[in-house]
Amino acid sequence: MENKKEKTAPDVSVGADTEQPISKNTISSISENGGNIKSFEELQREMQLQSDPSYLQTISMNELFDTQYRSKQPLIDGLLYPGTYIFAGSPKLGKSFLMAQLAYHVSTGTPLWNYPTRKGTVLYLALEDDYRRLQERLYRMFGTESTDNLYFSVSASQLGNGLDEQFARFVAEHRDTKLIIIDTLQKVREVGGDNYSYANDYQIMARLKSFADAHGLCLLLVHHTRKQNADDKFDMISGTSGLLGAADGAFLLQKEKRTGNAATLEVSGRDQQDQKLYLIRNTETLLWDLQKAETELWKEPPEPLLDEIAELVMKDNPYWEGSPTALVALINMDIQPHVITRKLNVLAGRLYTEHGILFRSERVHEGRKLRFWKDNTENA
Repeated sequence: MENKKEKTAPDVSVGADTEQPISKNTISSISENGGNIKSFEELQREMQLQSDPSYLQTISMNELFDTQYRSKQPLIDGLLYPGTYIFAGSPKLGKSFLMAQLAYHVSTGTPLWNYPTRKGTVLYLALEDDYRRLQERLYRMFGTESTDNLYFSVSASQLGNGLDEQFARFVAEHRDTKLIIIDTLQKVREVGGDNYSYANDYQIMARLKSFADAHGLCLLLVHHTRKQNADDKFDMISGTSGLLGAADGAFLLQKEKRTGNAATLEVSGRDQQDQKLYLIRNTETLLWDLQKAETELWKEPPEPLLDEIAELVMKDNPYWEGSPTALVALINMDIQPHVITRKLNVLAGRLYTEHGILFRSERVHEGRKLRFWKDNTENA
């Protein structure tokens, strides 16, 4: 048994476009029964090919299933995931109050509207406010209940003119950053960023998405809607379709009556269930409360393999390692060793979310080695 623990927990995947393998060792191709590691000359030829502008890098279906990708855990189950999201609504609608609410719940790890929430550091750029107004707003919403990992700023640089470096430094100093809110997007667009061309909007979003994906966090961008209605309500987001096209998803907040307290929050994302939530605003605290959801969240069907591992392999053990063949011998399933490895590569995020068990598959000279350890294991 090894005495080293992997510190990075796999998260539930939402299918980000730029997912990378969890280990760079996948370039070495060895079967469970042994094989030859690629020679230095072969690796060198691959590197030369990749530098050729006419070379198209591809991956086979076999390689895809034999690779474990770093998956991403939701910040708020069924609602907010790592990636880049637009949060749009008309001016003076209560968007900033809802942003503060999201920020507070993620920073404290307390459920939002009964949606499980995972705790992490939050940075909120409240660029249309000042600190006095923030203080009054937060006191009205939460009283004096505070948290030490929710940070605010009322001034920031612009994209391409310092903001990138400010974000990088904050994340380096706060490694558990899960959420950055920019309120509003227009405030950080570079000089001349009022050019609402598709290419310009797409480039801005792609730049922000690249940062969010690289750090495995969520960037939530507050934005305005147009006055004109549209058949697809998300077409009401101000700017061109380039914004939504490059984003991972969007939230649209709309009041039923401008002077009323009832509103709808529509959610759409690349790899999450579309939702429509009916909210009501508390007139005293100005918090948004959930009245009902139009549809219940879809739940994945049970996966017997994960239950077998939790009960038969890890129930009384904080750590286990062995070959796929050894694992098959421990569980009550008719499954081939190479198949179990591929399934676990795909289901690693669920194994962690549902059972608190982390998984890693590695190729070694003896063959394939699988490792499981519990999240609270200190010396695995």
